[in-house]
Amino acid sequence: MTQNQPPGTPRARVPGPQQPPPSHPRIPVGLWKRCLGIGLALWALAAIVTYAATSAAPLPALILLGSFPVPVAFVLRAYERHGRDLGVNLILGCFLTGGTLGALGASVTEYQLPRPSLWMYAGAGLIEEAVKLGALVYVLRRQPWIRGPRAGLVLGATLGFGFAALEGAGHAFDAAVSLQGVDLRTLLGAEVLRGVLTPFGHGLWTAVTGAVLLAYRRPDGRFRLTAPVLGTCLGVSLLHALRDSTDGIALWLVARLSRAGLDRTLFGPGRLPRPTGAQDHLFTLLSVGGLFLVALAGVAWARSLARRDATWRNTP
Repeated sequence: MTQNQPPGTPRARVPGPQQPPPSHPRIPVGLWKRCLGIGLALWALAAIVTYAATSAAPLPALILLGSFPVPVAFVLRAYERHGRDLGVNLILGCFLTGGTLGALGASVTEYQLPRPSLWMYAGAGLIEEAVKLGALVYVLRRQPWIRGPRAGLVLGATLGFGFAALEGAGHAFDAAVSLQGVDLRTLLGAEVLRGVLTPFGHGLWTAVTGAVLLAYRRPDGRFRLTAPVLGTCLGVSLLHALRDSTDGIALWLVARLSRAGLDRTLFGPGRLPRPTGAQDHLFTLLSVGGLFLVALAGVAWARSLARRDATWRNTP
């Protein structure tokens, strides 16, 4: 028989079950949106300051703010929705280490290619995709438990976006600096264009190759260069080459379809003619349409790989 304790008697508090600490850092939902919004606002501010100051001092900030917000936002979104169990260290390693190795390796090897030509577009696409695949293998060489298409999609996209951020900064610097000084209008136009195309470029292509690479990885951690892996690398290299050569293909189609025609003797190595005023609309339509088709093919390829993996559907 239990007796009621008199009023005022302290009661013993039995501690409840303790929750284990989370195995991954808790990133607030929607952080990628805030990162993208703040990055774009700072980029616009840097552009205004650079224009008003008429000095090259703010130029590095403008280039970095124009190259990194979009890739970083997409990496945060991929981690938030599908890659929390992979760990922050691995995500950072793929973005920084893998992206740097890929950019440096591609720059060194592409230096030997003719510029610009059909062989440059095909060779650059194959070299860059192969180098990024090698960088992904290097980063994951000591994590044998990282396998499966979902991990490949997330980590491949992360490495590809790191590559895109560094490459974009380099191209922006080339567009800004000329013999006449800093061309701010060309720089801003190049950064806007690359920012719009970034989600459908390196990140998407490396996500596809990463998914197939890790899908065929052995349980002991060894990578296998099987026929599907090599075929996927060639396929994304083709998409890469098609996107880079969109303007050249559009000009060739304009020359074939337009009654006025173009001076085809100008289609020499390193030389592309300009369309006439009557052909500008057709050239723009074909160029933008080509970019759209290449992006659509890449997105459809990545989505087909994601749908085959049940773990992708079970993530938030």
